Amino acid sequence: MLASDAWFTAPDTMLTRLIVHRGLGVVYVIAFVVTLRQFRPLLGARGLLPVPRFVAAVPFRRSPSLFHLRYSDRLLVGVASTGAALALAVVVGLVERAPLVVVILVWTALWALYLSIVNVGQTFYGFGWETLLLEAGFLGIFLGPRDLAPPVIVLWLFRWLAFRVELGAGLIKMRGDPCWRNLTCLDYHHETQPLPNPLSWYFHHLPRRAHRIEVLANHVTQLALPFGLLLPQPIAGVAAALIIVTQCYLMVSGNFSWLNLVTIVVVAAALPDRFLDPLLPDVEPSTSTPTGWIGAVVAVAAVVGVLSIRPVLNMLSSGQRMNTSFDPLHLVNSYGAFGLVTKRRDELIVEGTNDETLTAGTTWRPYEFKAKPGDPRRRPPQVAPAHLRLDWLMWFAAMSPPHHHPWVSTFVTRLLEGDRATLHLLRRNPFPDGPPTFVRVTSYRYRFTTREERRRTGEWWSRTELGPYLPPTRLR
Repeated sequence: MLASDAWFTAPDTMLTRLIVHRGLGVVYVIAFVVTLRQFRPLLGARGLLPVPRFVAAVPFRRSPSLFHLRYSDRLLVGVASTGAALALAVVVGLVERAPLVVVILVWTALWALYLSIVNVGQTFYGFGWETLLLEAGFLGIFLGPRDLAPPVIVLWLFRWLAFRVELGAGLIKMRGDPCWRNLTCLDYHHETQPLPNPLSWYFHHLPRRAHRIEVLANHVTQLALPFGLLLPQPIAGVAAALIIVTQCYLMVSGNFSWLNLVTIVVVAAALPDRFLDPLLPDVEPSTSTPTGWIGAVVAVAAVVGVLSIRPVLNMLSSGQRMNTSFDPLHLVNSYGAFGLVTKRRDELIVEGTNDETLTAGTTWRPYEFKAKPGDPRRRPPQVAPAHLRLDWLMWFAAMSPPHHHPWVSTFVTRLLEGDRATLHLLRRNPFPDGPPTFVRVTSYRYRFTTREERRRTGEWWSRTELGPYLPPTRLR
């Protein structure tokens, strides 16, 4: 049954829908491929935080996942491979040409498969961009196929999501570290962010006046422009374009996984087709919409409205929590980033030795991570929009004692065992012929070198040893 859809659809946003769907497809591909490459050593049957142990302790209702039925590393590979294949079909345009029911099934499968992974991922999947991808991916189910004009309601739900992402991030900063209010946070952030990229050293050495401008621009982007997203066109489109420019700036100044990319995709829902006509071909929509589809979209909007109450109250609260899910399906979440900015950078250096007896003359050889600072002469690499979960968690571990991060000692054990899956998470294994006898973890204070130090030594980092984090350990 078909009905007139003049009130329901937005024929002038066909290209907008194309960008949002293809963009979400790209992010899903990245997310599932990262899972394939990293999940087993981190969370597999012999991982640092094994899924079987987690699902035995946490009931399904609190953390819905296919893996509550059964977990195996082979099943995980099947789930992630299926998700990557479906996402790739979205990216190349196969899904959008399918009938409405097929489009719904594919997008629902993408969301359900990734939800199953995130909900058992524990601390290694406890990042805001995981829930942001799930919330955006859920809305993507209801954008429809190529031959139907996108529902106006769903595009507004994307705007509502973008509004909460940006304003939540702005409010958490104003309520958090005083350096955001006195405009000094960027004096430190480029140096102390989790994973600096190749340009972070240069951004850190910008003049202090430039850092003040960076912070002011951030406040305008996150505290003022979000309200523009809720206004009519072309104001909403202009606000969206300015937010996208800011996200691009963040992408070139640091490694923030796919946070910036998925934010750009969500914000792009506020761009009208007339902003995009020079870039993309015209797409002609159908003139009518199935009434069942209209009912489903209206019902989803009502659910999102009800579930938005707690995130809005959280956003208005003086005790605002960032990156929090208030429902186990991650349908409507709260967001925020860097409410506190670290003013110093501590790093954990993991080393091993083959000596059977430790002496003052023992030679320790360092393990090198793929992106985490280690060798002072190594330039920070570009890894985003991929996400190196172990490297990120090592940054968090360096801020607090070992008992707050019990997976670190398990990581050391896997190195002593010479576990191949764990070693694949690293850039270089200094013991290619067999595992070491002892492994230790030492804490260092890192800072970017000055321009003069960089010219003289060729080093990007200067470091000072602070002391042991984990003492030398060997297998019993």
